[in-house]
Amino acid sequence: MKSRNRISVLQTQRMALTTGLATSIRILRADAAGLSRYLEEQAAENPQIILTRPQVQDWIPRWKSAFGSDAERPEQEAAGPSLVAHVLGMIEALRLDEAETRIAMALAEALEPSGWISRSLPAIAGQLGVHLSVVESVLHRLQARAEPTGLFARNLADCLRLQAEEADELDRPMQALLDRLDLLAKGEIERIAREAGLELADLRQAFGRLRSYDPKPGAGFEPFAAPVREPDLIAEKGASGWIVSLNRSALPSVSVAEGRGKGRAEARALIKMIEGRNATLLSVGQNILTRQTAALEAGLGALVPMTMAEVAEALGLHESTISRVVAGTAVDTPRGTWWLRALFTKAPREGGPSAGALRDRLARLVADEDPDHPLSDDALAEALADGGAPIARRTVAKYRAMLNLPPAHRRRRRA
Repeated sequence: MKSRNRISVLQTQRMALTTGLATSIRILRADAAGLSRYLEEQAAENPQIILTRPQVQDWIPRWKSAFGSDAERPEQEAAGPSLVAHVLGMIEALRLDEAETRIAMALAEALEPSGWISRSLPAIAGQLGVHLSVVESVLHRLQARAEPTGLFARNLADCLRLQAEEADELDRPMQALLDRLDLLAKGEIERIAREAGLELADLRQAFGRLRSYDPKPGAGFEPFAAPVREPDLIAEKGASGWIVSLNRSALPSVSVAEGRGKGRAEARALIKMIEGRNATLLSVGQNILTRQTAALEAGLGALVPMTMAEVAEALGLHESTISRVVAGTAVDTPRGTWWLRALFTKAPREGGPSAGALRDRLARLVADEDPDHPLSDDALAEALADGGAPIARRTVAKYRAMLNLPPAHRRRRRA
């Protein structure tokens, strides 16, 4: 039988990450400082882009009653710490011995702004003169305690795997995607299905979950952050409720130069992207703070459970879009500067208060305790339960460590 060549026509559909789409994603997830730097770079390359910088001024947190009486003064919430400060506090809470602390500090020094480790573990082990298994052991402890999950990952696949394990979603389809991220980036999900021997529908479902993870958990921290940073959004209470607006003093305005010249189309496209970014940021910020009105009124102890999926569904956006928008985005409120990402919090128990609210109550209980008789984790769990929030002792210990609060016996010695 002779073989014959056959010509056939096939129609396929795939998403390609074009230059324009990549630029839109970069602009969407940039905070005010990062976006300002990007606009300055573009203006330096394209003379058709005109930047009008806002008047230079030091940002003063908008606590309207800051100079009133103590009774009228609202609680002042500090902004999120820098990545370095957050990691150092986490290492201190682990109570490592001297040798382990030395390894943990070396791992912290190797962190990139993304939250990944930039050096190989064998290189770190060789520098410190210790066995590789010891470095891996300390790394596993850091990854298990890390908040947000994914810090101290060795690469992108490791970062996403840690989040999949945390969500109890590391099944066969998810593992297959993580093992073939290079193919996934090319959109070859059908090839992954063939190689892994899995159903295409299962892989697509796993891919949907994968896109909700944060590939750069360190991006929500400001490098070398001051206690309060100039925010991207401003929340004010009006007659009809809380209104969110852009902080215009944090961004330059962009316009196209008069006359003709090469680069005008690119300048107009950039302006359109900026306008789209601002509109999306406003709608997401408004939706988040509308859901967290109680926290604006009473403080972080009133945070209600909220997920990115809920906000995405309400706005008709994808979870990955919400994740990009809130990464590194801050909002100025009468109670201080808050990270938008920090307002997303789940409830440890269905129908119960959010984890963020529980951590706030826990911090207040410790702050108000008798220094001579500090509360144990069991006592803290009972106190939270009396407030209508049943919680396990191990969960209290986890939240206490996240807040950098030492155990009772160490608090007694410090007192």
